[in-house]
Amino acid sequence: MGTNVYFSPKVRTEQNLYEDLIIEALRLYGQDVYYIPRETVTPDEILNEEYSKYASAYSVEMYIANTESFEGDGNLLSKFGLEIRDQATFVVARRRFQQLVTIDENSIREERPREGDLIYLPLSKSLFEIKFVEHEKPFYQLSNLPTYELQCELFEYSAEKFDTGVNAVDRFEHIYGPQSVIQITGGTYGFKPGDRIVQQLTGGVNITGKVANFVETRKALGPTLPRQANLYVTDIQVSNGSSRDFAVGGTVIDLTNVANTNWSITKVYGLNNDSNLYIPQEPLAQNEIFETKASDIIDFSESNPFGDPIVPPS
Repeated sequence: MGTNVYFSPKVRTEQNLYEDLIIEALRLYGQDVYYIPRETVTPDEILNEEYSKYASAYSVEMYIANTESFEGDGNLLSKFGLEIRDQATFVVARRRFQQLVTIDENSIREERPREGDLIYLPLSKSLFEIKFVEHEKPFYQLSNLPTYELQCELFEYSAEKFDTGVNAVDRFEHIYGPQSVIQITGGTYGFKPGDRIVQQLTGGVNITGKVANFVETRKALGPTLPRQANLYVTDIQVSNGSSRDFAVGGTVIDLTNVANTNWSITKVYGLNNDSNLYIPQEPLAQNEIFETKASDIIDFSESNPFGDPIVPPS
């Protein structure tokens, strides 16, 4: 025998009212966060690895389901240093997320949040990675599913590229990404984090990078002592793969501010001249020790570890 046909929980007007009340509650008690979709760069088929980049961020309101504090294992002091393993649960309205999907030219490819995407929480200035999306909670009240529950963990940076246009998010690459420090001399204008720079070498070789920090070490003292600074650079790329870093003696061109062209490179910091600048040191880290020992074992000058290609005789 079937259910009573005169009483049905599938009344569309009631479902819409219920969903409207949830969206209003999320706007009252939630937080404005940034939803950052993950994009996969061409995977490495040899090492079976995928490289990620985050090129866009969308503001949306979400509710933090944690009432007292972040969940998870908390702060752990291990042999690798201090590890923070916070977890959080975010609730977002299904309709509000679908509105993000309909934005023109956005990079959200699914109609629901995806595992691997990020959420930036301005309240704690931290990034969380989505580990699981629960789409059936609350469980079919009024026969519909108005929300997504996102179970997240604190994001651990591992050489991902950030170019979202939101400085608070892009700074994670500037702070935690691999950096190279060069000494530059003679310029008038400074640099700001996020500026793109290039050094043009002979033979059409271009070395590009993104500025992470600019520290002035000496003001201009007449023509004999020009202005001097240290430039922290991330995301270094060489057009032909012939080197791993900038070269001494060239000129740094600021692609963001084309008028800033008077800086020349006078030093590229390394282990031999200033290891603290070459590898930023943490109190519990042993970066310098590992780098020194690795140089005795691995030949980093080899550009092709798999050998030179064999050219068949003509």
